[in-house]
Amino acid sequence: MKRFAATFLVLSWVVMGFSFAFLVPMAWDWFLEDGRNWKVWAWCFMFTLATGAWLWVRNRENRDELTVRDGFLLVTLVWVVLPAYAALPLMFVVNGISWTDAYFEAMSGLSATGATTLAGVDLLATSVNIWRCFLQLVGGLGIMLLAVAILPFLGLGGMQLYKAEMPGPMKEQRLTPRLAETARGLWGVYFVLSAACMLAYRAGGMSWPDAFMHMCTTVGLGGLSSHDKSFGFWNSPQLEWTAIVFMALSGISFARYFVLWQQRSLAPVVRDTEVRAYFSIMLLATVLITLMLLGGEFYPDLETSLRQAAFQVVSVSTTTGYATTDYLLWPTFVPVLLLFLGCFVSCAGSTGGGIKLVRMLVLVRVAQRELLRIIHPRVVHPVALGRMAVPQDVISAVMAFMLIYGGVMVGLTMLMLASGLDVVTAFTAVIGCLNNIGPGMGQVGPSGNYGGMNDFQIWVCSLAMLLGRLELLSVLVLFTPQFWRR
Repeated sequence: MKRFAATFLVLSWVVMGFSFAFLVPMAWDWFLEDGRNWKVWAWCFMFTLATGAWLWVRNRENRDELTVRDGFLLVTLVWVVLPAYAALPLMFVVNGISWTDAYFEAMSGLSATGATTLAGVDLLATSVNIWRCFLQLVGGLGIMLLAVAILPFLGLGGMQLYKAEMPGPMKEQRLTPRLAETARGLWGVYFVLSAACMLAYRAGGMSWPDAFMHMCTTVGLGGLSSHDKSFGFWNSPQLEWTAIVFMALSGISFARYFVLWQQRSLAPVVRDTEVRAYFSIMLLATVLITLMLLGGEFYPDLETSLRQAAFQVVSVSTTTGYATTDYLLWPTFVPVLLLFLGCFVSCAGSTGGGIKLVRMLVLVRVAQRELLRIIHPRVVHPVALGRMAVPQDVISAVMAFMLIYGGVMVGLTMLMLASGLDVVTAFTAVIGCLNNIGPGMGQVGPSGNYGGMNDFQIWVCSLAMLLGRLELLSVLVLFTPQFWRR
């Protein structure tokens, strides 16, 4: 394992850095619950820090440059190992939870999926809900950016990690000359938006703990809540519109906000092809569903119909997964449309999941070009997004990604069906986890959860969340024989 010493060295720093996350629920527990569970969080902090330090001691002499293969291995290891640490306190403070369910909860949090096996979350200790939600804040933008920020201190290059972790096909674009500066800039945007969201929730009537938790899961686009009814708990139009705004803002690439701040101009956002398509799709879907709700007389007035439609559209499209009502009671067309939107609407570089809208736009442009070639075989018609021509290698990568995406979705669905699930629950659970949406249909709809599944099905869903968060290729490349050859 000596050839991977540099990988384990960086992993040790990530684990030690992650250990400090346990201090957040420990602090909340100390101040809000008279220290009922603070020792659990303290022991988990010390254990995680100690194991990370041990791994550092074992590999501290290595300063080799990370290769592309090291980057992919490190990214996957981080997203497999950290949920195991994050699951430890749940085993001690949540009554009756199994290791399978605890790992699922932790993976759901760090992958910003928002799926859960727990019922009665209103009755959980506040520190537990804080932990579940805080994991989504940490995982939203990508824990690997922390590793990118500390790599200069280790004398290691970080572009390999950035390419492996950042979502979307346009991974060669740098916002600043130094990658560590890029990481810090993105984190700065992330936390400014988070602070604004938390204050807006507090002003709308949430308590400070609820405002903190729902800020974590809104900006992280994770969707976990401290209440079984999710946002329906408050029945507050002001809070729902606030969530709509911040979910929509968080679904845009944080790189766009960074460039906006650098240039002091809205042009980078307003002129972006992906951003314009993003808002257009959600607006059209909201109008369509509002008309269906009005036609079916589900709500008494236009404002309520519009708000309910907009909330569910933005929540599922951005892969957040909040709910204010059980939309499975609406016409069947609506929940199916919402799940379809959740597969691709969020922008590359955001905290959302799915295949990303930029890939869908590339596919549409490729389809348009092929239709044109049928009529004019000799025409030269480059695939372009806005004024930028898309390189052929990016097109090839998108096509390969979509092929693998379809194959993985079918394969995981067949595993769920073979385990005894009904077709609706099996298929939509895979969609919900692979695209990091959270809720699906059937047993895993917005009024249900994943608690009715057996251990095998839960592990399949955990794998789907991992694959979705790392966009498939970063994980699947580890299973190719060429990866392990010297």
